[in-house]
Amino acid sequence: MAHWRDTYKPARFFFVDANAGVVLLLCLLHIKVWTFCTAFAVLLLFWWLERLGLNFISALRALRTWFVGDLRPARPPRMTRGRIDYDRRPVP
Repeated sequence: MAHWRDTYKPARFFFVDANAGVVLLLCLLHIKVWTFCTAFAVLLLFWWLERLGLNFISALRALRTWFVGDLRPARPPRMTRGRIDYDRRPVP
């Protein structure tokens, strides 16, 4: 029996996320060896991300966090105050 909580299940294309269908469509439209190799690599990437428990969008967010860092201040950089160390004053 279907329930309302089952309506947000991710779309699947065989064993991977449906976003990989875009790559497979491009592979079918442009039939070359390197296109098949690229599609296979992307399918492996999607499969590996799902094994880690991530979908494509959350993997992009994790990658952004890895590059930028966890600190996301609410103020723009021009309005943030610098750190002040009061213990290291020069002796007059």
